[in-house]
Amino acid sequence: MSSGSRNRGGRPAVLKPEHLDLLRALAEAKPVCTLDEFRQRFAEQSGVVVSGPTLRKALQAAGIVRQRPRRAKRTGSAASPQRRYGYTDSHRDEGEADRYAGGLTEAEWALAEDLFAAQDPRGRPPRHARRDLVNACCYVLRTGCAWRLLPKDFPPWPAVHKAFSRWAARGVFEELHDRLRAQWRERLGKHARPSAAILDSQSTRISPQGGESGYDAGKKVKGRKRHLVVDTLGLLLSVTITAASVQDRDGAVPSVASACQKYPDLAKLYVDAAYAGGCAQGLQAAHGLAVEVVRHPGNRNVGRWQVDQADLFDTAPPTGFLVLPKRWVVERTHAWVERSRRLIMHHDRAVRTSVAWVWLAEARMLARRLTA
Repeated sequence: MSSGSRNRGGRPAVLKPEHLDLLRALAEAKPVCTLDEFRQRFAEQSGVVVSGPTLRKALQAAGIVRQRPRRAKRTGSAASPQRRYGYTDSHRDEGEADRYAGGLTEAEWALAEDLFAAQDPRGRPPRHARRDLVNACCYVLRTGCAWRLLPKDFPPWPAVHKAFSRWAARGVFEELHDRLRAQWRERLGKHARPSAAILDSQSTRISPQGGESGYDAGKKVKGRKRHLVVDTLGLLLSVTITAASVQDRDGAVPSVASACQKYPDLAKLYVDAAYAGGCAQGLQAAHGLAVEVVRHPGNRNVGRWQVDQADLFDTAPPTGFLVLPKRWVVERTHAWVERSRRLIMHHDRAVRTSVAWVWLAEARMLARRLTA
């Protein structure tokens, strides 16, 4: 028997020639991803599970290589038209004769009045109107003043503080926001229950009042960290506040669990590179979510998959600041939260109180939208 016809034996190749076209299509669809994410997407679409080294050899055979973009030199930007940022007339509330700016109007109070009514009709009637107590809370939220510095035409500050604490413990502000968010989504023609969400965190300083805090070595911030889960409109689904020393991947677990418990229809979750790897896989396994990591096209750590045989990417990847799909939505929500001066930093010892302020701030924004 000749050597050319000799049967060398061994296992047959797992990847067939027809799989090469699928590899090229995946590289073209999502060029910025890690090898593990590439392998997971290939297994989902082909049903073939391969190891990392096997997939790397197949990519080389298909002419797909990973190129890391070079660091571009900074050049002066071209002249761009002037654009005005910041507050506009639509954001400015001048108030009324009997209402401070930021307080609830008649139409806005009608959307929330039943939630703040007394739970038990028995006993002594309330001494202070519920609307005045809510407006006092909105005043503290918008101005960032201390409870003791409330203007004298509001109810006494101990009564306001006690009412706010009770509402926060009962979750009234969260319930109000959930109601208004459903109304706003329906007005825009969307289903009341979202099916996609975005996750991100933000480290914020803490005041000397004390309470749970830590140091975020990446952001150089000592304080707390807000973990927000929002829908595709940027409206809150879940809020979790931890010490700033807690890693994003650790704070994501309770945040996503709370959002999935409230909204079982969630099927898609967008995250940044801080949640990639084991965190994304754990969230996907625990809640059945399709987790997509959104990275910058010019990411030098991961690089880009490029097909040599076909010029799929004619232009060089952009550098510098770039608005990333889905990611900008949750970043905008963080900016919405910090419009309220009370939330620029954490002034409260209890984490539950800080969470309640976030729900109230976003509910106040939705009430203004619905009555505009």
